[in-house]
Amino acid sequence: MQTEEKLRINAARLEASIQALAEFGQNDRGGMDRTAFTPAELEARDWLKERLNELSLEVRVDQAANIWGKRAGTKPALPAITFGSHIDTVPNGGKYDGALGVLIALEVMNVLGDHGVQTRHPLELVSFSAEEPNPFGLSTLGSRIITGKLTKKHIDGVTDPQGQLLTEAIVTAGGDPDHIEAAVRNARQVGAYLEVHVEQGKRLFNRNIPVGNVTAITGIYREEVIVRGEANHAGTTLMEDRSDALTAASEIILALEDVCRKHPASETVGTVGRISIKPNAANIIPEEAAFIVDIRGKSRDEIREVIQAWERRIHDIERKRAAKVNRRVMLDQDPAPMDEVIVQVSQEQSIALGYPYYLLGSMAGHDATHMASITRSGMLFVPSIGGKSHCPEEFSRMDDIGKVSNVLLHTILELDRRLDR
Repeated sequence: MQTEEKLRINAARLEASIQALAEFGQNDRGGMDRTAFTPAELEARDWLKERLNELSLEVRVDQAANIWGKRAGTKPALPAITFGSHIDTVPNGGKYDGALGVLIALEVMNVLGDHGVQTRHPLELVSFSAEEPNPFGLSTLGSRIITGKLTKKHIDGVTDPQGQLLTEAIVTAGGDPDHIEAAVRNARQVGAYLEVHVEQGKRLFNRNIPVGNVTAITGIYREEVIVRGEANHAGTTLMEDRSDALTAASEIILALEDVCRKHPASETVGTVGRISIKPNAANIIPEEAAFIVDIRGKSRDEIREVIQAWERRIHDIERKRAAKVNRRVMLDQDPAPMDEVIVQVSQEQSIALGYPYYLLGSMAGHDATHMASITRSGMLFVPSIGGKSHCPEEFSRMDDIGKVSNVLLHTILELDRRLDR
């Protein structure tokens, strides 16, 4: 038996797994179409369950259609150390986002089995359902269900644009939406959660650092803004007589950009990614413009500072342009700090392995955000080449993937030794 200190992941086997999973949902543009509960994603689920069964793990699909593979510990009364991510993708996405975390977890299970390593804690691989935005409008579905944030009342009657019920889709993936609350877990069952993910940014890439150690996951504030003006003829209405909803909305959007650019925290960002106007005709002054605002920051105070400064600008624009602005909060998710013990242990393992690491915040949401509400949670990032993600060009080097995988492996083993619950 190889000593635990010398254990390393099998990079060739991991790379083969990455390529194998990428066969499910690959499109002719080089991207991945493996949205939650589609035929391609259901095929990928079957592939993953086959791999877990080959390792003689205890494989199950819970009521939320999350996939679990459990490896027994020598002290079964201890809560499990759980690790994984998700295998669904955005439309025309990449093959690393989410899937890499599940496949690295699979490789960790392989390595431990290869060398007959026994752990005190049970170990669990998890692949969460519907992490990405999807046609049902409920992202991080699986992790929100097991942490009690989504209940049966939240999923009943939810459909995609074609009218398929979310509950029916969950059934097709092996779930049981009628008893969804039975999927809920707690700290007595899950002693720690770890997730590996591609960074989806350039901080590690620009610094040529292979290991990202996440200290917190960004908070996300999202609201719908509706700006109302007055429709009128595009040719006969003089400029001084107009109340143009679109130009007022444009000024409000630019005000958000200006506030975010001036904020001292570089990780505090604001985005408007969707906008619609009425009546949307070339010769009519717009009477209504509606858009979605997304503001993110590593602390709640930073997000509030942006919102408050932006609100003052909105009131000024309303008065100046004789427009009416209505706002509706859609999401107000606090930042989630990662567990200090996991962050510290991950740093120690990076140092012991001789890998440079960088402490950073996650500027995207992840399943670990929700898991942090029930147990100690941590994340490791792999550099994204060029910062690319959610696109066919998404890519991470196997050398970096291997290093982060080894940090995860040894972090799990050290937590197993250190944690008594």
